[in-house]
Amino acid sequence: MDIFSSLAVLGLMAVLAPLIAAAKFLLRPPVVVVEIALGIVIGPQGLGLARPNQIVNFLSELGLAFLLFQAGFELNLGRIKGRPLRLALSGWVISVGVALVLAVLLQSVGLVNSYLYVGIAMTTTAIGVIMPILSDSNMLQSSFGSLVLAIGAIGEFGPIVLSALLLEGSKSKTVIAVLLNVFFLIVIISFYLARRWRPAFLIRAVDRTMSSTAQLGVRLSLSILMGMIYLAATFGLSSLLGAFGAGLIVAQAVSHLDKKDRELLDSKYQGLGSGFLIPIFFLVSGLNFDLVALFQSGRNLLLVPLFLVLFIVVRAGPLFLLSWHQVSHLEQLKLGLLSAVELPVVVAITTLGVKAGQLQPETATAMVGAGMLSVFLLPIIALRLSSSEDKRAFFSGGQPT
Repeated sequence: MDIFSSLAVLGLMAVLAPLIAAAKFLLRPPVVVVEIALGIVIGPQGLGLARPNQIVNFLSELGLAFLLFQAGFELNLGRIKGRPLRLALSGWVISVGVALVLAVLLQSVGLVNSYLYVGIAMTTTAIGVIMPILSDSNMLQSSFGSLVLAIGAIGEFGPIVLSALLLEGSKSKTVIAVLLNVFFLIVIISFYLARRWRPAFLIRAVDRTMSSTAQLGVRLSLSILMGMIYLAATFGLSSLLGAFGAGLIVAQAVSHLDKKDRELLDSKYQGLGSGFLIPIFFLVSGLNFDLVALFQSGRNLLLVPLFLVLFIVVRAGPLFLLSWHQVSHLEQLKLGLLSAVELPVVVAITTLGVKAGQLQPETATAMVGAGMLSVFLLPIIALRLSSSEDKRAFFSGGQPT
């Protein structure tokens, strides 16, 4: 199949996905859900209309990087500090303990062959996936949105750091720890430089080109993104860390902009990311999904709902208990459902496990399948709960949360 024909089909599916998601006869699923489903349908094990290739995979990786860049850019650190951050950290630490215990039990009964890879993968939360869902449903600016953002930020990057320390076999743990600390130090220094060091000539050039073809602000942002990804790769760390760090740095660099210019710049990122690169990542996730391996045996098929339940137990359970007196019971339920949405880091960790020979391919496929189900089902349920809550608030004369 020609490379460009696959790109053309992916482009068509990217247009079709939001149309399907908005159809009145459906449950209004998040667009990412439809994109993954369409990727499976048109993929090699579906209709065979598109296949992964070098260019498609490159654009997919760039889409994942931009997904995390946007998450870092839109994450307001001032909003998540204090109670949201304490809740997120406490919940994630407990999740790690619960996940490792459950993974050891799975290994002891022969369902998996590496408790470490499986356990760490179960502690993730896909902030890059849930952030656009929160934004589209107008929950991003609420106090509930702040809690979800904090949980997503810790749940995305805690597992990445943990996997770098515990799963990387080519370097000693001491070397990895040193490299992580050096990388974080560079991010922190860049963060404060971006906030305080603003040469007048550069500010004027960015302002002058905001609406011209030069687009210096966007070009600088992409340069920082590529630079941070390269730095992370040079240190042998995940590119996701570099992409998220770049988003945090750029957010500080443009914090001086007024509301109008900030919204203009954000719209450019949304156009490049949500309009082009990010849909390719989700569509290609569907293309790469191994349906054949999943249906090879009943055991593989049963692992998918099992892992989905474990995702909810590991991530939602601790948060449900910790937030008992902090939010309403309905918000606890929504918080738990959204915290158990997992996919990008699950893909990264299971891929690493298969390459290292520590994880069976069918186990990896089942975990990715459970991650896809979590993206399919959990946000839809959470949004339906929000819709019901809004209706009750309207008829009672109150305000929805």
